[in-house]
Amino acid sequence: MSNDEVMLTPEGKLMLEQELEELKTVKRKELAARIKMAISYGDLKENSEYHSAKEDQAFMETRILTIEGMLRKARIVQSKSDNKIQVGTTVVLLDVEMNENVEYKVVGAAEADVLANKISYESPMGVALIGKTSGDKVVVNAPMGDIEYKVLEIK
Repeated sequence: MSNDEVMLTPEGKLMLEQELEELKTVKRKELAARIKMAISYGDLKENSEYHSAKEDQAFMETRILTIEGMLRKARIVQSKSDNKIQVGTTVVLLDVEMNENVEYKVVGAAEADVLANKISYESPMGVALIGKTSGDKVVVNAPMGDIEYKVLEIK
């Protein structure tokens, strides 16, 4: 994989395209209205509403450029059914110490979201999982120490 490439699942690409559309249409109009309203308050030097809106605008325009760049460099990955964990694969693991099952989807870094159980293939857990098959033991080096998992199912 090229250093410039951004690996995305089809769902991740769609999510970025939707965010981009929202930013370019709805959010830009909302910010323009905020800026117009703030300008109407007068003296721009000490107008906190104006400065806040301009900061939000700068952040939003940076995010738009970032997303456009990611989409230009995107490599869409489809999960293959070769029973090995790879980008796009959902995996069910047994946390050996806690005796609990956990489920993660392995995704590209751009769409990783721990709260949604989407882990980057570049994360310590992602690196440990890539290429493993059902029944394999996996040891993840975490800040609190090594955590052992057993691969129960690959979807």
